[in-house]
Amino acid sequence: MLSRLSRLARPKAVAVCAVPFVALLATAVFAPLPFSVAEPGTTADVLGENKGEPVITIKGASTRKTTGELRMTTILATGPDARTSLGDVVDGWFRTDRAVMPRDAVYPGGGSVEEIERYNLDEMRKSQDTATEAALSYLGEDAGDVDVTLRLADVGGPSAGLLFSLGIVDKLEGDGSGGDLTGGRTVAGTGTIAADGTVGPVGGVALKTQAARRDGATVFLVPEAECSDAKTELPDGLRLVPVTTLKGAVASLVALQKGEGSVPAC
Repeated sequence: MLSRLSRLARPKAVAVCAVPFVALLATAVFAPLPFSVAEPGTTADVLGENKGEPVITIKGASTRKTTGELRMTTILATGPDARTSLGDVVDGWFRTDRAVMPRDAVYPGGGSVEEIERYNLDEMRKSQDTATEAALSYLGEDAGDVDVTLRLADVGGPSAGLLFSLGIVDKLEGDGSGGDLTGGRTVAGTGTIAADGTVGPVGGVALKTQAARRDGATVFLVPEAECSDAKTELPDGLRLVPVTTLKGAVASLVALQKGEGSVPAC
């Protein structure tokens, strides 16, 4: 009698215990988590136009007509107010065209959506000013005589700094002997820029390489510190060139264009 009651009672106890377990599991699956899910975003040729306006406009100095493209790259991430569930995170981990990133890494400014948008736009403006300063300093141009305007709609953050600087250099000097920095290629890349020309890391490079190759790039300039990340999902036909400074990036592009000298590799 006792053993029979025990056999009957056990499944009931297990079933009763399963109710809160299932509830906890459901909560874990559907509860919002502090992550953003990112994917390859848009790219833009800084030597060309964006939404009908030239990305780079220069006054006070003669400019060159360029060929090829210098494409800055972006990632597209879920918004700071989006709900990211455990299911989203698991799905992102197993897809090569997705990345799960801490929300604070994607939106370091924190705050409301409006505050984050203002922060990202402010970072973009600072990056543009610094990119101009770095490029003109590299070229030995007087910032007081040369007026550079940079326009790029719907993009925030500082990660296009290197490409802005290279675009200014290409429009003013090219490879220094009449040719283009790109050599007629589609070159893409990413990286912050400091006034002294130092290139810094940005994050999301494995997704940016995919965006670059999708839009025709065959060369990708990557901050040297992010070489290993860039190689994780590297598309076929895309050559990685690590950079640490604007001067080094220009030298690498000139070497590629002329087929002379060594070009660093990740």
